[in-house]
Amino acid sequence: KKKNLLLAFDAFGTLFTPRAPIATQYGEIARLHGLSGFSDDELKESFRRAFKDESKLHPNYGKVVGLDAEEWWGNVISKTFQPFLKKNQAIPIQLVSDLLTRFSTDQGYSIYPDVLPFFEMLRCHKNIHSARATQKPSWPWDRTVVGVITNSDDRVPGVLSALGLRVGTRKVGNSEQRSTESSVQDDISFVVLSYDVGYEKPDHRIFNAAKKLFEETLAERSMKAEEQFVDDFELLHIGDDVEKDYFGAKNVGWNALVLDR
Repeated sequence: KKKNLLLAFDAFGTLFTPRAPIATQYGEIARLHGLSGFSDDELKESFRRAFKDESKLHPNYGKVVGLDAEEWWGNVISKTFQPFLKKNQAIPIQLVSDLLTRFSTDQGYSIYPDVLPFFEMLRCHKNIHSARATQKPSWPWDRTVVGVITNSDDRVPGVLSALGLRVGTRKVGNSEQRSTESSVQDDISFVVLSYDVGYEKPDHRIFNAAKKLFEETLAERSMKAEEQFVDDFELLHIGDDVEKDYFGAKNVGWNALVLDR
């Protein structure tokens, strides 16, 4: 076995989940703004149709046609509530704003209870390794680099940070370099978004983009510390979707695990 590990996680459904069903949260905020006449089940179906329609009109969360993710989600929200408006009634602007805020932070999501303890274990292992302690650590790899590979828009890093994880700034299209110290302290060194890559898992190109970011991360560290190479690392992807996460990773030569929440 290799002594080092690149550990790539899926995000939604693997590291975090909605605090309550999406439709329930949409309904809660909408009623605060004076909208009514719908059930959670009706909202759920309307949201599904709105998401599908907006994805077809403006692919990849609007990036293909120059919309930013907030505009795209604003369209989804408006289309979701449109069937329930009374004659001459408009969507409250603050409703859209409140929902965008909720689902960009920990207001809308909660982290699974095993995630923060796991990352705390990794932090302890880093400290043990850096101090060259003599006791044998329980984690079997000498070095571990963590990334996230997710079919999502650019709100994911902010959500992860709001939930208590330290997330590095490196992502596709952003080659910003950080100091070795700050990179080591990050829980997640880089985030790969389908929004940035233009392809979703299980497409091989999103995994290839992740590997390239990993190479950049190692190159940055090698300039300031000991030299490291991709071939020295086992590549492991963990997610909750068999087709997108497990077979997507296996088909490009990575190891993979399904985490069934």
